[in-house]
Amino acid sequence: MEILYNAFEAVMNGCYLLCRNYGVAILLFTFISKIVLLPVSVWVQKNSIKMVKMQPEINFITVKHFGDKDTIAEEQAAVYKREKYHPMASIFPLIIQLVLLMCVIEVIKRGMNNPAISMDFCGIDLSLVPSLEGISLIWSPIVAGFSAWLLCVAQNASNVLQSEQSKLNKYGLMAFSVGLSLYLGWFVSVGVALYWTASNVFAIIQLYILNWLINPKKYVDYEALEASKKELEKLGSIGGGKRRRFNDPDAKRERQDYKRFFSIVNKHLVFYSESSGFYKYYKGFIEYLLDNTNLAVHYITSDPKDIIFEIAKEKTQIKPYYIGEKRLITLMMKLEADMMVMTMPDLENYHIKRSYIDKDIEYVNVRHEMDSFNLTYRTGALDHYDTVFCTGKHQKEEVEKLEAVYRLPKKKLVECGYPLLDEMRADYEKRERSAHDKKRILIAPSWQEGNIVDSCLEQILDSLKGQGYSITVRPHPQHVRHRAEFMEQLKKQYEQDSDIAIQTDFSSNSTVFEADLLITDWSSISYEYAYTTRKPVLFINTPMKVMNPEYQKIDTVPINILVREELGCSVNVDELDRLSGCVKMLLEHSGEYYEKIGHFVDEYVYNPGTSAEIGAKYMISQIQKKIQEKKKE
Repeated sequence: MEILYNAFEAVMNGCYLLCRNYGVAILLFTFISKIVLLPVSVWVQKNSIKMVKMQPEINFITVKHFGDKDTIAEEQAAVYKREKYHPMASIFPLIIQLVLLMCVIEVIKRGMNNPAISMDFCGIDLSLVPSLEGISLIWSPIVAGFSAWLLCVAQNASNVLQSEQSKLNKYGLMAFSVGLSLYLGWFVSVGVALYWTASNVFAIIQLYILNWLINPKKYVDYEALEASKKELEKLGSIGGGKRRRFNDPDAKRERQDYKRFFSIVNKHLVFYSESSGFYKYYKGFIEYLLDNTNLAVHYITSDPKDIIFEIAKEKTQIKPYYIGEKRLITLMMKLEADMMVMTMPDLENYHIKRSYIDKDIEYVNVRHEMDSFNLTYRTGALDHYDTVFCTGKHQKEEVEKLEAVYRLPKKKLVECGYPLLDEMRADYEKRERSAHDKKRILIAPSWQEGNIVDSCLEQILDSLKGQGYSITVRPHPQHVRHRAEFMEQLKKQYEQDSDIAIQTDFSSNSTVFEADLLITDWSSISYEYAYTTRKPVLFINTPMKVMNPEYQKIDTVPINILVREELGCSVNVDELDRLSGCVKMLLEHSGEYYEKIGHFVDEYVYNPGTSAEIGAKYMISQIQKKIQEKKKE
């Protein structure tokens, strides 16, 4: 340090000899230090650009392996190595700045002790220390603090790396810098405060010059960066809103259930439900298992109010656990069981992974709809499942063709059927048929973009009213939730028309099954309604929802498209003048459609009436095989 002090003192004295003014000498010295350290500043600029350039890739690695800290660290290290970036490199400029500040403090102190040097600068004695002189020099720390604030504002807006930091990082650093500057300005000499202020001002000028010479926009893909940030934000929002930090009963319950789940060894069968509404897709399988086996059914749900907790009070074979979506990530990684049953697509593609502990778990995907997953699921949504329960031949055909096109390992495709349909049909057969003098039409749209409610509902209602029909509009629950004002406006608009009802209470399905005709767009209610009642459907050709842009890679017409002429007929949005005639035709030929839909269901739905038994027996047989294999080991 003494060598550095002497070298810096020689430079400062040289500056003083040039101008014979110590304040100007400090400014000149600060300028020279910026010139000398320019290569370091250029290196920092390039290093910062490199970091931000890598950030989209690092963000997507975090998204892909969310929750798996070891894998994230390994892949991130590989990116750093490839790009020849060391994360600790950013510390070196800070060290240089601190060393430089120490040297300046010492050099100015020596200047103060040198009788040959005048410390006067514009009538100000640079040797004075505000803390010793009192309020008269209060402006010194304020000026130093203001310059630090100005530098932080510039860096937060224009520094390639700092501008991408979180608000906490940005404003935390600003508070620290300003606080440090106020402290330094108060307890060191005015000369040091002058150096600090000049250094901050020169740093701002240098920042914009470097951005002009080495423009980050030429190197960084900011569109990819924003896309990666959005993906991270989605993961960050998993589990809904923020929880209370203390005295949160759900958090305590979750911790207890997590511990209880892992305290049980030799778990054979585990189900996962995203919310209470998913139990209906498992109900048939679970009830068969409870009636015919002594298997414990471990049921994980991310809904603390899931109906499964009430059911388990009476059926003690069911072992329910509340695990929120974030903690679920870790649970899935550590899972040990013979079979894991889920409705969730995209296993392994996003934050929910196959177990890292038990590689022999059979992952079974149960369908929660009867339509084409090739059209309505993302590419590769089922690639990491071992087994898929298919509701009909169209789904089996899609999986087989996808495996051939993408050269995927063959999955076990169980010709199961759809237990929920069996339950709906049984309930429908038990219903008492009430006579009514008017034909009943139900309008039940989807929630996707361009749906009936958002595009043509009023036009449909105006074309059908006054023709002797009783019309019920049953909007999607998301419409009621997100467009409540519009729904209320619609109710008022048609409240004088006794033949039109806007229904926003979904507690009963009576209006669905009592209808003589369904009008919908791309909603899966079309299958449930037509397959259960064997009554026709009028489809409105709103924009089709395509989750998989590669769906045409296999030569199979998605059932979503096929049913539009098999279960009834379809009308384009710009041809709604045909609507009234189509409605009349479908109602008049409903008997013919009863037979036609019946044949279609027989062809496209496996095992009507026994699907739950088929699926449950498969689960039992596979678990028995695994138990036998473990005994042999």
